[in-house]
Amino acid sequence: MSTTFAKDASSNGAAGGAHPVAGGAVGASIGASVRMAAISAVTNYKPISQPLNFADTPAQDLFCSNVFNKAEMKRRLPKPIFKSLLKTIELGEKLDPTVADIVAAAMKDWAIEKGATHYAHVFFPLTGATAEKHDSFLTPNNGDGSAIAEFSGSQLIQGEPDGSSFPTGGIRATFEARGYTIWDVTSPAYILENPNGTTLCIPTAFVSWTGEALDKKTPVLRSMQALNKQAQRILKLFGHTDASFVSATAGPEQEYFLVDRHFYFARPDLLNAGRTLFGAKPPKGQEFEDHYFGAIPERVLAFMLEVERELYKLGVPVKTRHNEVAPGQYEIAPIFETANLANDHQQLTMITLRRVAEKYGMTCLTHEKPFAGVNGSGKHVNWSMGSASQGNLLNPGDTPHDNAQFLVFCAAVIRAVHKHQGLLRAVVASAGNDHRLGANEAPPAIVSVFLGDQLTDVFEQIKAGGAKSSRSKGTLNVGVDVLPPLPKDAGDRNRTSPFAFTGNRFEFRAVGANQSISGPLVAMNTIVAESLDYCATKLEAATKGDSSKLNSAIQTLLSEIINECGDIIFNGDGYSEAWHQEAAKRGLLNLKTTADALPQLLEPRVEELFEKYQVLSKRELHSRYDIYMEQYCKTVSVEGNLTLKMARTLIFPAATRYQNELASACVNLKALGYECDTETLDKLTEVIKLLQGAMNELENVLRKDGGETLAEKAQHYCMDVIPAMTMVRKFADQLEGMVADDVWPLPTYQEMLFIK
Repeated sequence: MSTTFAKDASSNGAAGGAHPVAGGAVGASIGASVRMAAISAVTNYKPISQPLNFADTPAQDLFCSNVFNKAEMKRRLPKPIFKSLLKTIELGEKLDPTVADIVAAAMKDWAIEKGATHYAHVFFPLTGATAEKHDSFLTPNNGDGSAIAEFSGSQLIQGEPDGSSFPTGGIRATFEARGYTIWDVTSPAYILENPNGTTLCIPTAFVSWTGEALDKKTPVLRSMQALNKQAQRILKLFGHTDASFVSATAGPEQEYFLVDRHFYFARPDLLNAGRTLFGAKPPKGQEFEDHYFGAIPERVLAFMLEVERELYKLGVPVKTRHNEVAPGQYEIAPIFETANLANDHQQLTMITLRRVAEKYGMTCLTHEKPFAGVNGSGKHVNWSMGSASQGNLLNPGDTPHDNAQFLVFCAAVIRAVHKHQGLLRAVVASAGNDHRLGANEAPPAIVSVFLGDQLTDVFEQIKAGGAKSSRSKGTLNVGVDVLPPLPKDAGDRNRTSPFAFTGNRFEFRAVGANQSISGPLVAMNTIVAESLDYCATKLEAATKGDSSKLNSAIQTLLSEIINECGDIIFNGDGYSEAWHQEAAKRGLLNLKTTADALPQLLEPRVEELFEKYQVLSKRELHSRYDIYMEQYCKTVSVEGNLTLKMARTLIFPAATRYQNELASACVNLKALGYECDTETLDKLTEVIKLLQGAMNELENVLRKDGGETLAEKAQHYCMDVIPAMTMVRKFADQLEGMVADDVWPLPTYQEMLFIK
């Protein structure tokens, strides 16, 4: 693609760059022509396909049109079979395997009507990506030259992809290949469309031959089961015995960048690492704050509309779209769903964003920090819990001081975060997210809870002996007669808090944009299950079945929790240095890097937590530590080697060509009898020399093994390789500001962020 445009540019004066000049400038113009060709392609962009006929089908008719959901199952399945499935989906009861053949037949007929020829078991291995194995419905019919479409219950329930070629952290040896995918009935099957056909996609868990979890879904389902069990004990104390399943719910906000694909393919770092390893700060960044919620560019809005249309078909309840803070940055957010379904839909959202972006000549970047110096991308996971009968259990109501049930659930979350702050930091740790956490654009690496004025006041009253009032929400009047008065929230929000209460849920803001939300969900579900277990045990012992003692027991429990765990509550500026000092006094953890954070997974209390609630065995937990440590080391290793290669083969040659051009100019001037000021040449030569030294140092540290253990290797990459990469970038970025623009080989930040 880029080759074609480079060829076209050579015959186009506007795109061809500078004319060849003395010395090495002939070679230099090649790099410039690639940039100019990319700019020309962007500015002359035309849509690849015809506009959507958006008025043809209303959005409400599109929603779930490609999903084998409850409505479709009710229409196609015998009533007893449908009721049996519903008990599993809504109440968490065991799946009756005898229903599988009937469900498979109905699912196959529905899929074939939608044009499907194949089915795929979709699963989420520990790479964090989505995996799928496709099989045809067609089976040869007794050798007579015909074929029939078949899909049995056993094929629906179980598949067998290779279990050794995915990362297992030592659970499976390379020669032990057997792994199983298992139908997850709680996440509906769907049709994935392609211009040349459709595929029936069946969400599944992925386990080894030994039954150990090799995926991201299985622990989510286990943790939801644990949360429900403990939440039921609390509800029973309040007289609720309907056993309606208490599910964790989630709504992840996805931030992302869009760049034109011509720029993307001209940047080896974006192509291989997902982020820019070089790039000088442009004259204008985000300092005007004019991009945030600004008018969406037409091309980007067209992309967004098609993304939403595709997601509607798949039943993903996307609600919000807008420009984010940085130039070229955007956000999409859904409404709440059960945690397992939210996790599946989040993976679908990322795939859809990337696929549709290509159609509009762009690349979607979900790396946490694709561009230095501007806002990075997070994936804020809004988390709560509730049931069909009780609704949202974290809804405080108008008078939270009177809402004892809410206060118990809220206090359990506060205790959970305080006790397991290290685990929460570990599950958002990655090489990419290290560029966000702790900077003045994202939550700090210190985990704390923001409650807001109203709830903080209520818990302070509890601490002092008992809550008797709640701050009223009030009414907002802006002093303009034509504008109506508005109901005012009881407190402001805090964008610097990593774990913030936002009205009826907690928002885990530290999750990285490129991460699966599975790890954070597993952690939140399990630590809250443990905390609810603690609360239920205390209350059951204090009341001994006498409901008249409940209020007194709750007051004692809440007072104990807020006294022991109140240090985790912080409503101030998480970016400030004062908070870092205060957090240290409170004894809160400040795990600044992935190398520091991931060892928290091996803490005895974490091992005991996951084993007690049967979410992850010790071996499964250790496998994840090994995998995530390896991923961190591999990521930094790739970036380090890529930094060295780009510096040596792109940036250094461009700088020396310009150096040669300046030197030739000086020689020519002196030959003509003119004095030549070599200040620019001297500065350029000095920085080139510094770049050479930095490249040599990076090469040296990359050669080192780093240690025997994964922890030692991770520290080597963190403390040695990354600083060496940073020095190479420092001098390369200085050169970008010195080398002639027609010589510079890489698309610049100014071009990638602002040319749409």
